[in-house]
Amino acid sequence: MSSAMIGASVRRREDHRLLTGAGRYLDDLDLPGAYEAAFLRSPHAAARITRIETKAAAALTGVIGVWSGADLGPIAKPIPPKVTHPQLADVPRYALPPERVHFAGEPIAVVVAVSRYVAEDALDLIEVDYEELPAVASTAAARAEGAPLVHDGASDNIAVHVVQRTGDVEAALAAAPHRLSETFVIRRGGGHSMETRAVAARYDTATGQLTVWDTTQSPHYVRNMLAYLYDVTEDEVRVVAPADVGGGFGPKAQFYGEEAVIPYLSRLLEHPVKWVEDRRENFMATMMERAQTHAIEIGFDDDGTILAVKNVFEHDQGAYCAGLQVPMITLSTLPGQYKIPFIHSELYACYTNMVPTSSVRGAGRPQAVVAMERMVDRVAEHLRLDPAEVRRRNLVQADEFPYRVGLTFRDGSPLTYDSGNFPELLRVVLDKIDYAGQREFQREARAAGRFVGVGVAGYVEGCGLGPYEGSRLRLTNDGSVLVTLAAAPQGQGYETVYAQIAADALGLDMEHIRVVTGDTGRIPFGQGTFASRITATAGPATLLAGRELREKVFGVAEVLLRSADLLFAGDRVVVRDDPETGVTLREIAQVANVGKHGITLPAGVRPGLETTAYFAPERAAYASGTHAVVVEVDPETGGIEILKYVIGHDCGTVVNPMLVDGQVLGGFAHGIGNALLEEALYDVSGQPQTTSYLDYSLASAREVPPVELVHVHTPSPLNPLGAKGAGEGGTIPAPAAIANAVEDALRPFGARITAVPLTPARVLEAIRGDASD
Repeated sequence: MSSAMIGASVRRREDHRLLTGAGRYLDDLDLPGAYEAAFLRSPHAAARITRIETKAAAALTGVIGVWSGADLGPIAKPIPPKVTHPQLADVPRYALPPERVHFAGEPIAVVVAVSRYVAEDALDLIEVDYEELPAVASTAAARAEGAPLVHDGASDNIAVHVVQRTGDVEAALAAAPHRLSETFVIRRGGGHSMETRAVAARYDTATGQLTVWDTTQSPHYVRNMLAYLYDVTEDEVRVVAPADVGGGFGPKAQFYGEEAVIPYLSRLLEHPVKWVEDRRENFMATMMERAQTHAIEIGFDDDGTILAVKNVFEHDQGAYCAGLQVPMITLSTLPGQYKIPFIHSELYACYTNMVPTSSVRGAGRPQAVVAMERMVDRVAEHLRLDPAEVRRRNLVQADEFPYRVGLTFRDGSPLTYDSGNFPELLRVVLDKIDYAGQREFQREARAAGRFVGVGVAGYVEGCGLGPYEGSRLRLTNDGSVLVTLAAAPQGQGYETVYAQIAADALGLDMEHIRVVTGDTGRIPFGQGTFASRITATAGPATLLAGRELREKVFGVAEVLLRSADLLFAGDRVVVRDDPETGVTLREIAQVANVGKHGITLPAGVRPGLETTAYFAPERAAYASGTHAVVVEVDPETGGIEILKYVIGHDCGTVVNPMLVDGQVLGGFAHGIGNALLEEALYDVSGQPQTTSYLDYSLASAREVPPVELVHVHTPSPLNPLGAKGAGEGGTIPAPAAIANAVEDALRPFGARITAVPLTPARVLEAIRGDASD
């Protein structure tokens, strides 16, 4: 067995069943006779509930029961935020609010029936009286003088105000030879996984255990939340995230009221209950992200060296604080790849009457990158320098790692870039796109009346977050090795990647290794799949557990074969110099795991061929990347055509290059949507205006152009794999790079690009000089 599985482009094991329609999603679960649930949702963004009458709905044939928030006393606890802050003005978020609703789409009652059809019919029979209240539908409205209060008893609509700074930024700006300022707006968008949220639960009256199937990215987080809400131990709740999940992208890493209600009702009714979110609910009630407004000022010298930056931004928290991870990431992502001695990063997270926000692929980073990278282009324009050259002059150099930025990252540790080579990233990307050639092409095109622009943007991504992740390896009785991960895959190919890592750790062929995931009944502790963290946490855990299991297996074989010089040969452990002498893994398992009842083990054999390792990184690792794009803009229609796109990417050690490329390209498609298409619109009363794909545009194969990928590898010193994160690098800088290119293309018009997505209407507004954002 060679030890070359890490770094090998192995085809995904999952693909055959997924491509042949054999994948099994939550709605495919075999739960005979399960009841189905439907939720009644508020039509108002802000209102008091003055009356709910459910008798007619409860009387409908086939209805098992109807519950409102007032009926959920035993679990009527506020759902705590996932990530908080000492200054957070938290407000209670209930599974079903009994008195007041805070966004259109908020669930206020649930019907359980023999079928979803009956449950939906019953929803129409529930009578609700509301006292409508004025709503807040933007951060600007939230901070306006005399603004309505989103929450009763609050003094204002500020969820949290946080400032981070390095040095005297005001003095540095005042002393800078040049200063520029601008305001950038990034609009709301969602995750839009193909499989929506879904929960099913079954209560076992004999064992007292509640089993919950959930399309979550974080089954252990869900288990812990249910144990808290139900006042039970975590052992009484088993949460399983099905191996086949139709995407997550962040919103499924949060906890929602529906996830509390469905298991509770299953236990109450002592009967399986299932709920699958429909697409309209997904638009109205699944958490979103992105909405931020950045007012940024930058000071620099005659050479384009950045001396200071001050960025004050508003973050739309939505109706509740499900967690502060997004704006806290934005706070520290601002400086990116640049050496900036004086930084002021200031956050106002605002409550509004819209669906709460949480992480969506990129999680607060694309917004900060838009603000910073747009200003770097403005510096170049102001000084009549090439924007790539301005970037090169300000980059953290390869010999300056670890590089302390001076801010604090979202994980609570000092923002310290562990590794990277930003100059090399820029160089390889400019070479790949033929930057000099594209500038010449731009000149020729402009002379011919075409509007071609070139954009570049870089980013640094804190990833591989703690606190820990675990992996359990066991030699099973059939002679295979079972790898059990707490993390739930969302399409990344865990069954393949972790078999590769285990294969290297064990020195065993991958075909003898199986991987299972996302089941709290199989491994007691875990965190979940989010923030591009699993390869850098569960990867090392698998590596460490695999090495330990190898020692255990070989220890047993050493006793059986009376030799210490052993190696794997297929499914056997053999003597290195006498490969005919060996013992199979099944035979080893029979000796050390099964044993013979009442018979003493051979001397030296340690029973229980199982190992568990938890890896806790000392702090976040930092992936990085640089994108470059060439666009052509039609000034008559506002249409944007991407002519060429290059991505430079550094995620440290790459376990499976094919899968990493897939991750980056998938993220790139999301970035195209963020840059050009996706926008969740609300009117001034907080009513969602984009509740179907007729109104909300996603990038399809037609809109996603061919892209060229180049990799730079700087392994992280923070984990034994050297891995960082790869899931979001395709997304993060795409809006900034494209916005830079579009403004570059429209320079003859003096157009200013200050908002994304760059819809045709917004481009035309910029050309006319009457941008409304």
